[in-house]
Amino acid sequence: MSTRTLNEAAAAAPASLCEREPRVPADRLVAEMVPPPRFDSVRFDTYLPDPNQPSQSEAVKVLSGFAESLGGAHASGAGKRRWFARKPAAPTGPRGVYLDGGYGVGKTHLLASLWHATPAEPALKAFGTFVELTNLVGALGFQQTVRTLGGHRLLCIDEFELDDPGDTVLVSSLLGKLVESGVALAATSNTLPGKLGEGRFAAADFLREIQGLSAHFRPLRIDGEDYRHRGLPQAPAPYSEQVVTSTAYATPGASLDDFPHLLEHLAKVHPSRYGALTDDLSAVCLTDVGPVPDQSTALRLVVLADRLYDREIPVLASGLPFDRLFGDEMLNGGYRKKYFRAISRLTALARDAKGLVAQ
Repeated sequence: MSTRTLNEAAAAAPASLCEREPRVPADRLVAEMVPPPRFDSVRFDTYLPDPNQPSQSEAVKVLSGFAESLGGAHASGAGKRRWFARKPAAPTGPRGVYLDGGYGVGKTHLLASLWHATPAEPALKAFGTFVELTNLVGALGFQQTVRTLGGHRLLCIDEFELDDPGDTVLVSSLLGKLVESGVALAATSNTLPGKLGEGRFAAADFLREIQGLSAHFRPLRIDGEDYRHRGLPQAPAPYSEQVVTSTAYATPGASLDDFPHLLEHLAKVHPSRYGALTDDLSAVCLTDVGPVPDQSTALRLVVLADRLYDREIPVLASGLPFDRLFGDEMLNGGYRKKYFRAISRLTALARDAKGLVAQ
C-alpha cells in the first residue's frame, strides 16, 4: 500500500473513545448547566400527555403556573430594579417541585420545559443532573458553589440520587443554603433501594432524604408507561461486527471501539468528563457488546448512556442486545432503576442508528 493510501486510510479512520482523556475546567461545568441538546427545544406545548394518564396534563398545568410565579425579582435582591417599577407579588406556595414518576414518562422533558418557561436570563437559571451538581461542588468547593448558584432564580436537578446517602446529605445542605438565598428548586429522582415496588418513585422517601427541605417541595405525581416503548417496535437486533465497523468508517464523526476495552477506559475517566468524552461525535459504534462484569462498571456505563442520550448520539452495536447488558442480580438490586433507564435509553439510541446502516 502506498504512503498516500495509508495516509488517506488514517484520515478516514473513526475516532476512538478509548483514546480520549478530556480535561474539563470548572467554568465549563458551570456554563454547561443548561438543558442538554436533546431537551434544548422542548417546551410544555411539545409535551404530549397520554390521554389515559390525566396526571400528565395536570403536571403541565401546575409547572406552567410555577414558572410564572418565578417571574418576579430574586428574593435575595439580585437583578436590576427600576425605581418606579411596581414590586412583583411574592410567590405563594412551596418554592420547589418534585416530579415523582417512573422512568420514561417525560419527567426530564417537563423539567427542561420549566427551565425554558421560567422568565429569567439563562445566566440566572441552572439545569443539571445530581451527578453534575456533585461534580460542581467537587470542582468549586461547597462555599463557592453556594456563591455561584445563590444568585440564580431557579435550579433544576434531574435524577436526584437517593441511593447515595453521603452525596444526598451534601446536596441537601447545599440546597438549604440556596433556598435561604431565594433560589427556587425543581427535581426529579430515582428510588431508594428496597422501595422499588411496581417501578414507581417514592415521594415520601425523597422528602425524607432531603431532610429539612421537605416543606419547600410540592410532590407532583406523573403516571404512565415509558414513552420510548409506547407504540414503538422492539429494539433492533445487533448488527455484525463487519457492518458496525464499515458503518463507522463510512460515517463522518463516528467513533469505533471494542466494548470491553471501552468499559476499562471508563474507569480511567471521571464521570463528570463523560460528556466531554463524546464531544463532536455524530455516532458511537461498538463491537463485541457483552454482559457488564460488575456493579461499579455498570454504574459508569449508566452515566455514559445518559450523556449519549442527552446529546442524541446514535449507538450502533454488535454482540448482545442492550437488554442483556445487566445480569439478574443487578436488575433485582438497589440500582435496578438506573439499569432499566440505561437499557431504555440505549435502545432508543440503537433505533436512531438504523438510518446509518447502508441498505
